[in-house]
Amino acid sequence: MSGPAIGLLLLRVVFGGLLFSHGSQKLFGWFHGAGWEKTTAGFEQMGYHPGKFFGTLAGLCEFTGGALLFLGLATPLAAAIVVGTMLNAIHVEWSHGLYSGYETALLYLVAAAAVGFTGPGRYSLDYGRPWYRHGVVWGGGAIVLAVVAAVLTLALK
Repeated sequence: MSGPAIGLLLLRVVFGGLLFSHGSQKLFGWFHGAGWEKTTAGFEQMGYHPGKFFGTLAGLCEFTGGALLFLGLATPLAAAIVVGTMLNAIHVEWSHGLYSGYETALLYLVAAAAVGFTGPGRYSLDYGRPWYRHGVVWGGGAIVLAVVAAVLTLALK
């Protein structure tokens, strides 16, 4: 067991679990969350029209991205999903400033990008796959995909 492998496992499991729970809050009301109806209404109020589409999309992205990161599966795709989602979250919270606004979304974005570039570590379902061995290329591709998806989402809202 190596230190970096254990460190990446801890990061993935906690970070992925938190994202999964945030998505579960939005979609199902689990973990004391608002649930789908209130989440989608909130997205309407934030200017994401139709709120049902964008609220569902945000919940699914957090739920799926979190689950994939937790497992260390399809890690570049998981990183892209989370980075794109957090770019939108930063956009929403930007006017509140760093410490009362977008600091958590920024931390999640950077953590997802870091795992996208480093790979999920030895204790993952991705271990040994091509994207695990070529992290810079796959991580870079994930970031590009995330930025394109975030820009499209912001343009369509």
